[in-house]
Amino acid sequence: MALEFDTSFDPAYGRAVTVAPDVLRITAGNPSPFTFHGTNSYVVGRDTLAVIDPGPEDDAHLDTLLTAIAGRPVSHIFVSHTHRDHSPLAARLKEHTGAPTLAEGPHRPARPLRIGEVNPLDASADLGFVPDVALADNALTEGDGWAIRTVLTPGHTANHAVFALEGTGTLFSADHVMAWSTSIVAPPDGAMADYMSSLDRLLARDDRLLLPGHGGPVTAPQRFMRGLKTHRKMRERAILERIRAGDRTVKEMVAAIYRDTDPRLHGAAGLSVLAHLEDLVARGLVATEGEPAIDGIFTPAG
Repeated sequence: MALEFDTSFDPAYGRAVTVAPDVLRITAGNPSPFTFHGTNSYVVGRDTLAVIDPGPEDDAHLDTLLTAIAGRPVSHIFVSHTHRDHSPLAARLKEHTGAPTLAEGPHRPARPLRIGEVNPLDASADLGFVPDVALADNALTEGDGWAIRTVLTPGHTANHAVFALEGTGTLFSADHVMAWSTSIVAPPDGAMADYMSSLDRLLARDDRLLLPGHGGPVTAPQRFMRGLKTHRKMRERAILERIRAGDRTVKEMVAAIYRDTDPRLHGAAGLSVLAHLEDLVARGLVATEGEPAIDGIFTPAG
């Protein structure tokens, strides 16, 4: 199934945009190759509010959030995961509103670091965030005229969660499903097997509108997520083909598979290839000496 990305998006910096009944989107001014036009924060409710993903530590974004809140009480601050473009502003928003923070838990890698391994993603992790309330899978948080259900979706990070606005068919999909691009799955923070399992969980739901952490909405979720799954399977096949053709290192595979990709993203692409290789080694389809590593040598199994 073909995967078509939608990059038509107006971030409307400095103001709130209505994207669903009683849902406002505010996009932070932190554009990059990894964040697209910036991080989306969402304000949910009419009288007493919830905020989803306060965003990066940014004075202008905080001001825009507070303007959108317009003096109304905020009862909950939800955080999808602990990357520095999503969670750091939660602390200051809590100071202004008194609302507790809710998330799956603090930042942690998807697997332990191996001997001699350095986590290249530490700089992007908000290691200081600890939620006031740890959310379990399927937890229902009820507010004033709204209820939000937590769906744990590890993969992009180990503590990634998405939030369903009960009774509306709307799901805040954070970085797990985005209309503009695939999600980065990069070990040791993320794991491909987890990501694919989480994608299947969302495919089993009947959400009609996904509001992601970056870019515009996904308006045909089932079709798009099936396309995402096919895309990942095609990437897996491409890696297997490169190994059968004689490529032995992640660098060689990235040069061939991502030759048309922005070179600034090749580092992330290498980690994505490693995520696939970890899964392929675990499934017995690829062989390597010891544990899969970014500088490892990979050969066909058997």
